[in-house]
Amino acid sequence: MKVLSVVGNRPQFIKSGPLSVALRDRGIDEVVVHTGQHYDRELSQVFFDELELRPPAYRLDLKTPDIGRMQTKVAEVVGAERPDWVLVYGDTNSTLAGARAAGDTPVAHVEAGLRSGDLTMPEEHSRIEVDRLASLLLCPDERSRRILGEEGVAGRAEVVGDVMADANFKLAPIARERSPILAALELEPGGYAVATVHREANVRPERLARILEGLGQIEGPVILPAHPRTASVARSRGLTPGHVRMIQPLGYLDFAALASQARVILTDSGGLQKEAYWYGVPCVTLRPSTEWKDTVE
Repeated sequence: MKVLSVVGNRPQFIKSGPLSVALRDRGIDEVVVHTGQHYDRELSQVFFDELELRPPAYRLDLKTPDIGRMQTKVAEVVGAERPDWVLVYGDTNSTLAGARAAGDTPVAHVEAGLRSGDLTMPEEHSRIEVDRLASLLLCPDERSRRILGEEGVAGRAEVVGDVMADANFKLAPIARERSPILAALELEPGGYAVATVHREANVRPERLARILEGLGQIEGPVILPAHPRTASVARSRGLTPGHVRMIQPLGYLDFAALASQARVILTDSGGLQKEAYWYGVPCVTLRPSTEWKDTVE
């Protein structure tokens, strides 16, 4: 059996690690396509390095979130490889492009059935469409499978647990042991806050300015590893985060060490919401809604 896995950004590299190992252990041939949606090295290659992933067979290097461009290129790979399945992760533009590009090839969707109930989020539309296109829906929990049943989704839904948990439980202790990030930033465990801001709605200049102003009112050090899009908007608009320390994006192990020892995490990232829960670190979700409802409940 041959599986074509489509990845393109930070969360998908983390999710693909344990699953790629499982596929290899079962003798399944996996061909990885990296769309290049995230092309900053700290948001792409570092995950292949640190998670010991095999290099992608195809690096499309598109350097764009444009779904149409990614779909066209992924479809070419599907035609060349003729896989038995196309495997997609989550709710990103790469996810939707991969599902659409599959054509007649059945699609398997990791993290199927998640819903925020907020249709102002582009990701919500992607989740709904990919689930309708998928033949195999790999749900992280019973709630997700129930939602798919209520929507009348045609594919077969299976509750398989959260693949990010596998990576988290394995790598977080290693990160704390190996990473020098706290010493490099002169931080003490439990003595600082970590923030991440990257979603489109939050990096609009007026809203980002308010978020940075709010972060600046938090007592003690606030570390903000800045997504390239966030850093670009802040620079172009001259936004100053006060005592907030805006640093370059971190590799997975450094970031896991930093986040898992924080006093509090403030984020608009779905993956980091979950990681905060597993770390036992309080999380403030910088969004009006979340698909990971259990992190709030």
